[in-house]
Amino acid sequence: MKEAAYYQKLAEDQVQCLLCPHQCRIREGGRGICRTRELRQGTLYATNYAQVASLAYDPIQKKPLYHFFPGSTIFSMGGNGCNLGCLFCQNWEISQSQVPTRSLEPAKAVELAQAHGSIGIAYTYSEPLVWFEYVLDCSRLVREKGLKNVLVTNGLINPEPLQDLLPWIDALNIDVKSMSEDFYRRFCKGPLAPVLRTAEVASQVSLVEITNLIIPTLNDREEDIRSLVDWVAERLGPETPLHFSRYFPHYQMQLMPTPLETLRRAWEIGKEKLSYVYVGNVLDPATNSTHCPQCGHLLVGRDGYRVRKVGFKDGKCTSCGRRVRIVGS
Repeated sequence: MKEAAYYQKLAEDQVQCLLCPHQCRIREGGRGICRTRELRQGTLYATNYAQVASLAYDPIQKKPLYHFFPGSTIFSMGGNGCNLGCLFCQNWEISQSQVPTRSLEPAKAVELAQAHGSIGIAYTYSEPLVWFEYVLDCSRLVREKGLKNVLVTNGLINPEPLQDLLPWIDALNIDVKSMSEDFYRRFCKGPLAPVLRTAEVASQVSLVEITNLIIPTLNDREEDIRSLVDWVAERLGPETPLHFSRYFPHYQMQLMPTPLETLRRAWEIGKEKLSYVYVGNVLDPATNSTHCPQCGHLLVGRDGYRVRKVGFKDGKCTSCGRRVRIVGS
């Protein structure tokens, strides 16, 4: 447990958390929406500090990050809690409930990040932004060791803490669930605009990839998909990788899985304006692999978690010489 960053005192028995746009007002003994910040004797504490609910050595493409050291392994860890309440959450066991945790101090986490050929640490599984103090401490140590920091996030954070964290983060996968504010309010219990702002700011300093979970009847219309593709192309740039992910029934939403034809159509729409578009949660080398946007040459072949780096060198396509946006060899 550690004193939380970013809060202000309102009264003797009340504070306001300033970490994310919810800006929760918390009374003595209470917690915020994320359930990770508690007021005790006038001090707001991050009760999840160094408490790890899940850890593993993952393929980097599982995040998913397809343009960051393809084929590499990264030590991945996550804690309890989230500042959204998505009815369709795919990791609800740790994001929306409390599972047993183990203590893992930052120095020990960095030791683990140096094993098994790992390139660094991915803060993932639940919502790392509500693990802010721990992620910040770990990421500084990771950078000292010459390793990489990866954030897999919903993007819901206020500008000031984001600016503190970004200098230490090398790559992010940001989950944009819809381009509809109403969708976010109804199904995620939070706002959309700050998420888009986070992605736009982060894309100026780090590699950003975007994931969109396509849910039948809720965000699967062509106009929904085009709205997202247009925003990525215009605000993040057409070289930004976009992943359309297949929904499966989870948590409080029991709709049918996303039809494959819907995902294929989303992929086609994305390719109209973006250089790199993928389909996730589906084994399909055609929509999982990376091709040169100019000549179509295979750059990185993917079949599940099997990766072949075949067609790029020194950041360029080996067939036509076009520069390709892939970080790390």
